[in-house]
Amino acid sequence: MNKLLAVLVAGLFSAGAFAATHAGAPMAGASAPKAAAPAAKAEAKADAKAEKKEAKAEAKAEKKDAKADAKAEKKSAKADAKAEKKEEAKK
Repeated sequence: MNKLLAVLVAGLFSAGAFAATHAGAPMAGASAPKAAAPAAKAEAKADAKAEKKEAKAEAKAEKKDAKADAKAEKKSAKADAKAEKKEEAKK
């Protein structure tokens, strides 16, 4: 969901940048596109950094979930083995 939201936001920014720079758009001055370029680069860099941070957090959460699942599975297997041993002792 977060990745989808990030893609949508990035799409909105790129659409806005296109609308501001395409041939039919009125220009405020000749230096406007040059001034917009560093801002666009900074924005793209910030977006990439945020996506990387988000991906790292997701990977960490997935690793934590996998570890918890493995622990629960091990506990369940141990309980099953104990119950099986108890049943055999009754026979």
